[in-house]
Amino acid sequence: MSSGWSANDHKSYSNPPSAAEKRARHDSGNKVTVVLGAQWGDEGKGKVVDLLATESDLVCRCQGGNNAGHTVVVDEKEYDFHLLPSGIISTKCISFIGNGVVIHLPGLFEEIDKNEKKGLKGWEKRLVISDRAHIVFDFHQALDGLLEVQRQAQEGQNIGTTKKGIGPTYACKASRTGLRICDLMADFSEFSSRVKKLVQQYQSMFPALKVEVEGELKKLKEYAERIRPLVRDGVYFMYDAIHGSPKKILVEGANAALLDIDFGEEECVCVCVCVCVRERERERERAVGELLQTRGHEVGVTTGRKRRCGWLDLVILKYAHMINGFTALALTKLDILDVLEEIKVGVAYKINGKRIPYFPANMEVLQKVEVEYETFSGWKTDTSAVRKWSDLPPKAQNYIRFVENHIGVPSKSALNGCVCHYNNRLSLSDRG
Repeated sequence: MSSGWSANDHKSYSNPPSAAEKRARHDSGNKVTVVLGAQWGDEGKGKVVDLLATESDLVCRCQGGNNAGHTVVVDEKEYDFHLLPSGIISTKCISFIGNGVVIHLPGLFEEIDKNEKKGLKGWEKRLVISDRAHIVFDFHQALDGLLEVQRQAQEGQNIGTTKKGIGPTYACKASRTGLRICDLMADFSEFSSRVKKLVQQYQSMFPALKVEVEGELKKLKEYAERIRPLVRDGVYFMYDAIHGSPKKILVEGANAALLDIDFGEEECVCVCVCVCVRERERERERAVGELLQTRGHEVGVTTGRKRRCGWLDLVILKYAHMINGFTALALTKLDILDVLEEIKVGVAYKINGKRIPYFPANMEVLQKVEVEYETFSGWKTDTSAVRKWSDLPPKAQNYIRFVENHIGVPSKSALNGCVCHYNNRLSLSDRG
């Protein structure tokens, strides 16, 4: 497969396209496929992206930072990704870190170095970074940890951040006090002054915050030269990608619908879920959750924390569909359910015994919700090697059809296994 990219497509930041330059243009633009999480993250987006990336010319990270990650297995080698787009593995694909991503430069190069030792080659020819992406500083990470300690002391609980500085960096972005890659690429004296001013602002609000600002600036000056050849004006870059020569473009979403600051749960940033979502009824079925967690090897790539698992919640999936308008579903880790005698699916919420036709925005209301379940007989058959719809047990087919009909969105594929292998996709598109 030809990627459709030439050397001219990977111009340096210092040589942006001329405004007068004529571009080949398609009136409708190239098709863009977007992979999004429909729950709280950890749904297996990485698996889907990794498989689609093999057929893509451009893979884009659009938001988030190195607070999450996933493992990819290629030729029996495991690669761990946190900031790098999944397409970086493919030698025929360009990977783009977009302006919505917040970048911790030491973390980025640590990730690159680790994966280079595992066999990743030629990444510098395939990686593009938006000049408008915001920078995560070490002091953002220190502040993140400090805020969690304060929450624990004042409220008796924290919100479960990974302490990677993501929240404080986005707060900087919203308040227009943050610094971007373009600032690092420009006058370093001015950049340094702005960094020091930002540190002073933080320390005036948080006297316990300790920052070695000169040491961090020294490191950033070195990183600036390492990333300079990779930085591009992201607006021009993506416009040309969409309206230029034919390309298959894939956007890799981070986090998920229920972590969105508008539509998600306000007090939750890191409640972990898998193929089935977290238990809401005071973990009555904790044993089932532990079984799913163990069989699915549900442990955070970034934090190493065990993920809480429970039954699939179709109220949430339908809510996420209302927001995003999904065109297809990818069911992950279907084979984890193979051993269960019965399988429950959450189909409605009740408060005081009455169904409510919505997903509550208020956390206090949400805590009072009782989940109404539909119960299915388990198929009690190993499906890990199944690759065709017709080979699935009838009870597994019924389970998938129920999910599709309830949400109103077709499932195009299911992915078995605990990490992404390139041969573990079950096609659900071959139904008669």
